[in-house]
Amino acid sequence: MPSYTWTTANAAETRAAAAELARRLPRRGVVQLTGNLGAGKTTLVAGLVEALGVAPAAAVTSPTFSLIHEYGEPVRVYHIDLYRLDEEREIFTLGLEEIFEANALVLMEWGEKFSRFMPGDRIVITIEHGSGDERRITATGDRLLIRTSPE
Repeated sequence: MPSYTWTTANAAETRAAAAELARRLPRRGVVQLTGNLGAGKTTLVAGLVEALGVAPAAAVTSPTFSLIHEYGEPVRVYHIDLYRLDEEREIFTLGLEEIFEANALVLMEWGEKFSRFMPGDRIVITIEHGSGDERRITATGDRLLIRTSPE
């Protein structure tokens, strides 16, 4: 299974790692973002969205309270945050089945809380705190592409 790892020292480096990662992501599928509060999941999403040419990084905010943010052309991206959900029944109100079937890249924070609802072929990105502002970002999944230039 393909796996890539980056170590970053600040938010700018995390966004740069996201730009490199964006070249390896399919344009359709589910990416589960895992990490503690404050690990940098939304910062990574901002870098991905900008690298995909969908929106400037500054336009990306955490969907903790709205649960879902959608970004448009040229690639449709859904940024979903399940942190505030506690019960499985709450998942059904989001319409995840339709979102998973859409022609879109789904970036899911806290998907591990409801892993039985996540597609088996998802890509998992784990962000771990290091010392200070250091982060270790690991992306794993069969759908990661082994290429070096964007589509």
